[in-house]
Amino acid sequence: MAVTRQDFEDAVAAYWGAKQTQRELSAIKDAVGVGTAGAVRGGKHFDDIAALLAKFFLEAGYSPQDIRINKSQGLELPGYYRPTKQWDVVVAHANTLVAAFELKALGGPSFGNNYNNRIEEALGSAMDLRRTTLADFFPGEKPWLGYFFIMEDAPGSRSAVRISEGAFSVEDIWHGASYQDRFSIFCQRLMTEGLYDAVCYITSSAAEPKPNEPMRALDWQHFAAAINARITYLKDLGLPRSGGVLPVDL
Repeated sequence: MAVTRQDFEDAVAAYWGAKQTQRELSAIKDAVGVGTAGAVRGGKHFDDIAALLAKFFLEAGYSPQDIRINKSQGLELPGYYRPTKQWDVVVAHANTLVAAFELKALGGPSFGNNYNNRIEEALGSAMDLRRTTLADFFPGEKPWLGYFFIMEDAPGSRSAVRISEGAFSVEDIWHGASYQDRFSIFCQRLMTEGLYDAVCYITSSAAEPKPNEPMRALDWQHFAAAINARITYLKDLGLPRSGGVLPVDL
């Protein structure tokens, strides 16, 4: 079965511990080896979202061995400014990096504590890998990068953030913006600059896990369509080379 909107909403609810893993996602996690992921992720929050992303590629004929969501499977990819960088989901087939995903979140109550860290992580990861592509570290088709981000929906993330200006003026777009607004701007610019090929940005909370999507261009529908477009593009080029068969009855 194709990935559905309900799959997405269930995976986000599971992130908050608000929903038990459904049978299908549980089977996918077993198939691609996420059973021990909690011990290496520092928590299981993103396990169901990783399994949801894996589902796209399993159903497209990629084997479980092509899909890595567990540190023990080797999530490191070569860098240019550093030896390696560990991603959250890696799909590799033959000599092509089919897809690599960053799965990140920002929660409260003090959203400012890790806000800059999240910005720098996303920029650094993408820029490093894009530079390795220019250096021909990936011999197959051009790598494809996805970024999935959950902002906790809370008063602290919805309120305008005060800006301290120095010797030069800050761009007008940032004035009066909340952390939720800031991430909308940031994620949109990640796409505009071509640092990531697809971005999904949502807000959600443990009390209200149903995802909100602040910008249509960054919603789940667009994100899923971009993943499917990548799969179709590689399929037209003959990838995966040997059609895989799902190892479980989904």
